[in-house]
This record gives sequence, C-alpha cells and structure tokens, in this order.
Amino acid sequence: MSAVTEAPAAAVADARKAGDWLLIATAILLCVWVLLPIYLLIVNALSSPGEVTAFPKRFFPSFDFGSLSFFIEFAGVAKALWNSVLVASLTMVLAIGFGAPAGYALSRFDFPGKETFRFLVLMTRAFPLPLLALPLAVMFIRTGLDDTAIGLALVHTTLALPFAVLITFSLFSGIPVELEEAAWTLGCTRWQAFRKVILPLALPGIAASAVFAFTISWNEVFAAAVLTIENRTLTAFLLQSLGESPLYLKFAGGAALVVPALIFIFAVRKYLFAMWGIANR
Repeated sequence: MSAVTEAPAAAVADARKAGDWLLIATAILLCVWVLLPIYLLIVNALSSPGEVTAFPKRFFPSFDFGSLSFFIEFAGVAKALWNSVLVASLTMVLAIGFGAPAGYALSRFDFPGKETFRFLVLMTRAFPLPLLALPLAVMFIRTGLDDTAIGLALVHTTLALPFAVLITFSLFSGIPVELEEAAWTLGCTRWQAFRKVILPLALPGIAASAVFAFTISWNEVFAAAVLTIENRTLTAFLLQSLGESPLYLKFAGGAALVVPALIFIFAVRKYLFAMWGIANR
C-alpha cells in the first residue's frame, strides 16, 4: 500500500520540479530576448567605428565616445531630443488627465452602454495611423497645429488613451468601494474620499500607466515624421537623417533613443513594482 502511494507522490514531485525548471528556462529566455539587443546596442555605441564592423565582436566595449560625441554635436539632435521629451511629457499628462477619470467612472458608475463604451475605447486602436495621416495633416494645417509639440502630443494621446483608460479601470476596480463609503460616513465628500483614500492606493498603477503613455510617445515615429517638419522628435529626426549614415552612427542614434527611456523607467521602477506587488519600498 505504501509503495502504491509513494509512486504517485514521486511523480507529482518530479512534475513540479520539471515545471520549476521550465519556468526558470522560460524566464532566462525572455531576459535574453529583451536584454541582448540592448546590450549589443550599447556595446556598439561605445565602440570605435572600426570595432563596430570588426569580427569577432568584443564582449566589453572599448568605451570610445567618438561616435556618441559626433552624434550629439550633430546639428538638430539637441532640439529633436528636447522635442521628444516635451511631446512625451505632454502625452503622459494628457493621457492620465483624461484616462484616469474615465477609468474611475467606468469602475464606480453603471450607465447604459457601459460595456459598449469599453469596447469602443479599445477599438480606437484598430484604426491604422497611416490611414488617418492625410486627414490629420489637413486638419492640423487648417487649425495651425501642424509642426507643433501640442499637435503631435494630441495624436500620441489618442494612441495612449485607450490603454490608460483600461489600465486605470482595472486598477480602480481592484480597490474596494467600501473604503470610499467608509470615508463618506466620516464626513468626506466624494472628491475628498478619492483624494485621501483612493488616490494613494492607486498612485503606483497610475504611475505605471503614465510610464506606458510616455513610452508610446517616445517610440512613435510615423505621426512625428508626417506632422512635423522643423520641430521633429528624435525618432523622426533619426529616420530622416540616419538612413544613409554609417553603421556606427546608427548605433549611436539608437543608444540616444533607447537610453533616456530606460533611465526614465528605472527612475519610476518602484511604482511599477508596487503595482504588481513585487516591492513596497
């Protein structure tokens, strides 16, 4: 009898061990998939032009800053970098400013067509941006928003807003409404209950949604290339200027595009971790 019961127990233990190893292998594979391109980009950006095209590749860069210095001092790069920061910041503020109230309303109020509205919010991402490029360009020229930071930020906000609404909706839905009701019984208005009770609990998730909106705007290139001429963002500037450039300058431009976004995400990492319950510090 004991031998019969020990065999299934051993099989379960082996299956769990195999599952653990599979999980570890999957995590390692995903890390390599994400980090290897970034590592190669940084290595080539910090190497001399000759080392970029040499083979075999160096495991560590030679820390030759010639390519980065040439790229940073190239005419128009500083302005394009500032435009990217400005547009992404405006997009982040607008997406959260409109998305968070909409997500709160969806989570706390019942109204006719609520589920349809949620579906339509998501379906706005189904329209391809190239299809809307010409009407947007004509409308922006007529309204004077063409080649401006606020005009491009409005377009990027339409791209980030559906995700901001749905993320904050899930976030507020996970906070018990009884906390607000308790605050109401203690004399708080709806706004005071939201500001003193709900907002501190939702802040990590709102910050994560803001990071997502910032990243969408920072990486977007099509609208920036179509709707701007003199005030191009860094992505549009790279698309325009580095198409025929040497390989080492392309790596330097790629590093200039990727590294600021990584620094920004690293700066707000505690909010991202807190959203998923990984850390509370």
